Amino acid sequence: MLPPDGTRVSLRYRLPDGSVPPHTDVVGHLSSSGATIEVRTRRGEVVSVSAVDVLAIRVVPEQPVRTSQIRNTEQAAALAWPGSEQVWLDGWLLRFGGGQTRRANSAVPLEAWAGPGALAAITDWYAARGVPALIAVPDRLFRLPAGVAADGENVVMTAEPHAGAPTAGVVLSARPDTAWREVYHRDVSDDVLCAVVDGEVAFATVPGVAAGRGAVTTSPDGTRWVGLSAVHVAEEARRRGRGRAICEALLTWGAERGATRAYVQVLADNVAATSLYEAMGFRTQHRSRYVDASSL
Repeated sequence: MLPPDGTRVSLRYRLPDGSVPPHTDVVGHLSSSGATIEVRTRRGEVVSVSAVDVLAIRVVPEQPVRTSQIRNTEQAAALAWPGSEQVWLDGWLLRFGGGQTRRANSAVPLEAWAGPGALAAITDWYAARGVPALIAVPDRLFRLPAGVAADGENVVMTAEPHAGAPTAGVVLSARPDTAWREVYHRDVSDDVLCAVVDGEVAFATVPGVAAGRGAVTTSPDGTRWVGLSAVHVAEEARRRGRGRAICEALLTWGAERGATRAYVQVLADNVAATSLYEAMGFRTQHRSRYVDASSL
């Protein structure tokens, strides 16, 4: 029995008759299983193997997450949800979105030199806009002093998207239309939802049932990322695969635009969402939380 898609595996498989040696191995993440098994390697290459040629498969531990990987993911995510106004300050990206959502109204440390020396200026910048001076604190990118309370913990999960067949019943648009708004009930303006820095954004809808947002941006190492956000499913339609359909449509949209990595930021206590993304092959990379800069 094969492990779930998204699991890192070592796969030994038979080569064509007459090959020397007669078999070989590939290490990567299982991306598809069935009559043909696909493994995506660390370099992004997809190795396809007929199931009848598989000789052995074993689960191997995930490689340790490097700080540079966290930084790349966080920058791609910040550019994908930058608010309606943003500015760089001493290695921090400050975002303002009229007070709509913490993500669009917080500063995130993205450069290696981003440190506490900028906190006074960050506090002043947000005070001038009439909102709390929130900073996002991703693992390893900023060290909080002992005893400082943080909240809004998010699990940041990553995966490898791939272009698939069109998802039946899902409509994609460049802006949040009336059908999308009928499902996504949060009071977030189009200016904030459509904002993206050096990237593209799309909105997916199953009319009356589910909605979600996707954004494609580029991290400092040149990787193209597709990020999922604002995924909502009407309560009476949950557990019927509609949320997954929305996400798969957006992942395909992103892959078609060159994205080779995907991420999603999920509230740590949202067990249902975390379980959905794990079933889709996402794995936890790191965590992030929020704190008021004026308390530091």
